[in-house]
Amino acid sequence: MNRIIVCLKQAIDVSQLKVDPATRQLITAGAAKKISDFDKNALEEAIRIKEKIGNIEILTVTVTAEDAKTVLREALAMGADKAYMVNDPSFKDIDTLGTAYILAETIKKIGNFDLILCGETSLDSFSGLVSSRLAELLGLPQITSVRKISVEGDAVSAERALEDSIETVKAKTPALIAVTREINQPRIPSLMMIMKASKKEIITWTAADLNLPREKLDMKIEVKEVLAPKTERKRVKITGESAQEIAERLVKALMEEGVIGR
Repeated sequence: MNRIIVCLKQAIDVSQLKVDPATRQLITAGAAKKISDFDKNALEEAIRIKEKIGNIEILTVTVTAEDAKTVLREALAMGADKAYMVNDPSFKDIDTLGTAYILAETIKKIGNFDLILCGETSLDSFSGLVSSRLAELLGLPQITSVRKISVEGDAVSAERALEDSIETVKAKTPALIAVTREINQPRIPSLMMIMKASKKEIITWTAADLNLPREKLDMKIEVKEVLAPKTERKRVKITGESAQEIAERLVKALMEEGVIGR
């Protein structure tokens, strides 16, 4: 194995999102950005594979409508060797199919690889569609919901976490793997790693550099509205003469509301 490509998304830090109380719409203007959490797990796993095997080049690929160099410097500080940023204002409203198409064309332009690692989903949109679409566009075997990876020569073995069971899948490389957050704990770069990252290369391409036809980027999925859920409280107060009586009244109230079964 000589090269691993990791797909990274510059995502909104959902922990810092604010909501307009009048409209319940999310306020994204000026929101902090970071590497999407699942993608950071994918990058960490690529670095761990490199540490075990050695002599592997780790490249990251990011599709964005705005500058993402600050986020990519963190990826380089963690251990990536080189970062590719496909940056074009026309990418602002693309959907998951458009994102996957751009990633596929970028990876084709980069050239040979043995493994593509992606996060299973992103915390800002949580669609979980990009990795599967990318694998289809590149004609690669894909393994999703992966919580453990082992590389065996020209094959990769992955442990998948399903709802009620664990499944082990093996595929020949090149292949695409989408990881869960359970796979590892991403490292925090040291000061020395951060300083070294400043000397690593970030290559920036545009839609024109990839000769992307506009019709391939047109949205196929239309998002009508995104609203925060209502969080109104009923302010019901349960009282009684004893703890037993209060507990019984509480259980009865919860059953009437359908919160618990009868």
